[in-house]
Amino acid sequence: MDDIVKLAMAKWPNVPDCFGWLGLDARGNWYMRDDRTQALGPFAGGLLAAKGSRLQHEKLIAFIERNYTADDQGRWFFQNGPQRVYVELEVAPWVWRVQSDFSVQAHTGQATDCLACLMDEHGWLYMETSLGFGLVHTLDVGVAALALETGIWEAHAVQRSDLAKRYGYMLSPVKNE
Repeated sequence: MDDIVKLAMAKWPNVPDCFGWLGLDARGNWYMRDDRTQALGPFAGGLLAAKGSRLQHEKLIAFIERNYTADDQGRWFFQNGPQRVYVELEVAPWVWRVQSDFSVQAHTGQATDCLACLMDEHGWLYMETSLGFGLVHTLDVGVAALALETGIWEAHAVQRSDLAKRYGYMLSPVKNE
């Protein structure tokens, strides 16, 4: 977490949390979701228009990714100064990029290790890693398939509907009452 964020948290400890305004899609892209966009429906499984506006400012994205983490309830958030901005997840909290040497990086650029591969009933490939659980990026499924075919990794069957509970994350975080 950035030092400036830690200082802001100490200076303003009681800033209310923000829900519904930021989304992470299945390809590791960040989306800003204003009130109008949120009214169109849920981020995950909803209309394309309900995703919102894709963030493209490199420094903003880097700031979000440096300050991206989860609370003890499995709600992923971006710590924006003193405010937690909870993230709507399309599929999972991480999106993995698989390199040609089978090394793995998160959508945030952090290197990690593949601990286990899982494949759901729709053929989507996921990984459990030292950073956590996530989806393999669609552009990297071919490289991951080679790792599976050569026995470097082994995929285990899983039901998509079981993943969030099994790995302790919320697709659409809610406020604690």
